[in-house]
Amino acid sequence: MTLTIHRGELDRADVQELLALHVAAMRAHSPLEACHVLPAAGLAEPSITFYSARQEGRLLGVGALKVLGGGAGEIKSMRTAPDALRRGAAWAILQAIIAEARTRGYRRLQLETGRGNEFGAANAFYERAGFCDSEPFGDYSAGPFTRFLALLL
Repeated sequence: MTLTIHRGELDRADVQELLALHVAAMRAHSPLEACHVLPAAGLAEPSITFYSARQEGRLLGVGALKVLGGGAGEIKSMRTAPDALRRGAAWAILQAIIAEARTRGYRRLQLETGRGNEFGAANAFYERAGFCDSEPFGDYSAGPFTRFLALLL
């Protein structure tokens, strides 16, 4: 069974459901001042390219690439469907995002995530992909809950 990556699809019902689950989880596990999750409408802005991973039409995961300027991009809204964990969807989306960032000539990919048990798998995933701790960027502020990661391209 082949996993396929798609651009767009924000208007699809299964994507909307997975993004709603993502937003709810981020709000449940993040302090209000450190919760920077974008709802589906926020992902529709022109500076964001949205991706979904599917297998035989079934949604396995989502992720997005936001233009930051200055040769950098930001990873947003990475989420794997609960019944698709550890099946390669997140890795495939991340590889699509990295490939697009390189095509655009970005020198750096950045992301903001949380700390603690709820974010352990995500942090380990990004570390395995070569991301390292970095400084806050954009409008983000440093704090005890927030972790910033970057991958030099």
